[in-house]
Amino acid sequence: MEATMLTAGTHVQSISLPHQVIRGPNSLTQLFGFLPKNISRVFIVGGHTALSIALPTIEAVVTNNYLLESAHYGGEVTRTNLAQLKQQASRFDADIIVAIGGGKALDMGKWLADELGLASVTVPTIAATCAATSTVSVIYDEAGHFESLISVNKAPIAVFLDSDIIARAPYQWLAAGLGDTLAKLYEFRAIAENLPQCSFNSSAYMNGKLCYDIIVEFGEQAISDVQQGRTSPALEAVMDAIILYAGFTSIMGVGDHVAAAHALYDGFTTNEKTRLYGHGLLVGFGNLVLQVLEGRSDLELEEAIKIARRCAVPTDLDEIANLTQAELKSICQAAVATPDMNNMPMDVSVEQLMAAVNQVSMFSKSVR
Repeated sequence: MEATMLTAGTHVQSISLPHQVIRGPNSLTQLFGFLPKNISRVFIVGGHTALSIALPTIEAVVTNNYLLESAHYGGEVTRTNLAQLKQQASRFDADIIVAIGGGKALDMGKWLADELGLASVTVPTIAATCAATSTVSVIYDEAGHFESLISVNKAPIAVFLDSDIIARAPYQWLAAGLGDTLAKLYEFRAIAENLPQCSFNSSAYMNGKLCYDIIVEFGEQAISDVQQGRTSPALEAVMDAIILYAGFTSIMGVGDHVAAAHALYDGFTTNEKTRLYGHGLLVGFGNLVLQVLEGRSDLELEEAIKIARRCAVPTDLDEIANLTQAELKSICQAAVATPDMNNMPMDVSVEQLMAAVNQVSMFSKSVR
């Protein structure tokens, strides 16, 4: 991002950052040492797999000072599931919400805490998004299609990054995190001229650049380590990038920092063949499409493809799903209609987006 003249602020901005980050092997065993002293009734929300992984550790270290209740988050971040969880947490008279799992479970936990006026703690069991630290939750409709984003009032009071847990997750989730986090630089760079010029956005950009640099250096090794089920300095470095620094980019930034990569993801959620492929993997492919829309050179695109491949991110539409051109057109129609696409510095038509997707896929086949 080139140096530019700063513009005066026109309103007061409030940001909320996680109070504490507890990271490293077996860090989840420290959970109760970081809860506020007035907390006794802990309501735990998560996915089935995440709860099966984390609850034994939590139950092994809990003391008589606490009462626990756990609930499945519902499988999708919807208003219906939120209403059910609110009833359950209210009946339990919860003091705090602990959200455990992937991005959707964490988003649900943050949203639930916000609705109830409670503090939240997040425990990511996969390093797939920055949901554990961000103050945004992604909402879906009952069919699982993207609906909207909401901002919660407060960031989690604690984020537990247990590298032992994350190292045991399927490597595809880490790949998704790498793809999603690369967008922090790629998308910001594409729309920087349209964003307010202020120090918060300078911070957001620098965090995005830091994420990119860490992923380029350590992403491939981290994927290899997770494939072996082992924690490592490389894994912990990319965990920091995916969960912390990317989250700080989201929190610190002024204005909407997403663009065509996330717009294409939104479009993918409307097709049953691609909807469940993985947010970050689809965004990671979208990063490449974005660069074609920007008119970047073949050399830049080739480098981005090589980085994506080292991080196990798809670089060819055929790796995601076997789509007809009619299905791709429907996806692109949904994508160009999203607010995310409106952030692009130029108008993007359905035809241009389809052409960019096909160009990336064709060009990728020639990259060795």
